[in-house]
Amino acid sequence: MTIAEPHTLAVRVYYEDTDFSGLVYHASYLRFMERGRTELLRDLGLGQRELLEAQGGLFFVVRAMTIDFRKPAQMDDLLTVATTVREVSGASFDLDQRVMRGEETLVSAQVRIAAVENGRPRRLPAEVREKFAAVAMPRGA
Repeated sequence: MTIAEPHTLAVRVYYEDTDFSGLVYHASYLRFMERGRTELLRDLGLGQRELLEAQGGLFFVVRAMTIDFRKPAQMDDLLTVATTVREVSGASFDLDQRVMRGEETLVSAQVRIAAVENGRPRRLPAEVREKFAAVAMPRGA
């Protein structure tokens, strides 16, 4: 993964992900995107358990999310969750996420993640901020 190149995660749609109509239930997309964010962190060397233990209780929470559901996925579809770091600030970072079937975007989301310690906002440690900044989209892109 390089600057502005999205992190990708393949996700297969199972029966448990669908509603009675056989289409992916809307909340399942949230789980797919959570997995994409978690794997992005892991690939950047930022395992969440390690951060919690090594950084004095640091963890990440979703502070805000805007979602656009464009088209449905169905059981057995092979989807890709693409996650791009858009911006990094003092105590949070913004991500763009897409759930795709092939080249077609089914769901897109803008997500703000906040750093928290003991239930209160916390500045991102410099080494964490640097890892996000190294793969973030250039300003104005």
